[in-house]
Amino acid sequence: MSRNYGLGHRDMNKAGALALERARVGKTISFETEKKYAQSWSQFVRWAKEQGINRMEHITAAHVTQYGRGLADRVAADITAASTAQNLVLAVNRVMHMATRGHWKSVSSTGASGIAERCNVRQDTPQALDRSTYETLLEAAKGKVGERAIAVCELARELGLRSKEASLMDAQGALKQAREKGAVSVLDGTKGGRYRQVPITTDAQRAALERAATAQGTARAVMPAECTWKSWRGGELRQAREAMGGLHELRAAYACERYAALTGHRAPCAGGQILDKKADKEARKAISAELGHGRIEVVNAYVGGQL
Repeated sequence: MSRNYGLGHRDMNKAGALALERARVGKTISFETEKKYAQSWSQFVRWAKEQGINRMEHITAAHVTQYGRGLADRVAADITAASTAQNLVLAVNRVMHMATRGHWKSVSSTGASGIAERCNVRQDTPQALDRSTYETLLEAAKGKVGERAIAVCELARELGLRSKEASLMDAQGALKQAREKGAVSVLDGTKGGRYRQVPITTDAQRAALERAATAQGTARAVMPAECTWKSWRGGELRQAREAMGGLHELRAAYACERYAALTGHRAPCAGGQILDKKADKEARKAISAELGHGRIEVVNAYVGGQL
């Protein structure tokens, strides 16, 4: 059998695309599925080539698991949605299943790879919602990482920023905005390039911005100038995330705090009840926008309860 399971091309990316095309011609998948899987397969092939893998016969379940764990890190850092990461692994499994004529044993995205389950309804209170617990975690993290990584954690907790958004933020410019306009623009590192504004209404927010601005120093952003996003994310920032229990938890604490401020009572996951459905929905709309999400339903994973 020729290279890439005899699919008719020596290039892994094109061989996978050919397998998908044949499946679409055979009416086992739709045109849209073919297109979506082809894009996902291309992403995996780029990763595989970085690992020195140049033919499909050399791809193993261990490789796909490793790839999935990298995606799981992105989900934990709130860079990639859990559904997106799971679909990326699914696409690899489907292409390999086609290429091996059914002999491929699929890798579980949530099991072996450790990708979080798709957005669900939060049941537990974020531990960082309690200020004393949050401060204890922060103090412990300070013994492990520098002030820039700590600043990212604080911006996640007080402004609901994702790790990349906080890292790439010009905190000095943001502090000036907060003082002049009572809101901060989030421009860099956003998911899908969606610009948004976060209202600055508390002393804790202003203090976090002040500390981040100091940590930034002469750099253009909170992230050290000598770091790439990849090296920063996988190094000191990862240590900070682990020490704090994950930045998604800090964003959840922000969301719960905002929910209480907007509705006048605690979030459902923190022991509150939905007393006014209209007020609940309006609060979720605001929080969704502030967190940079396009769907109001996603807020269920931060504050609990159902719409």
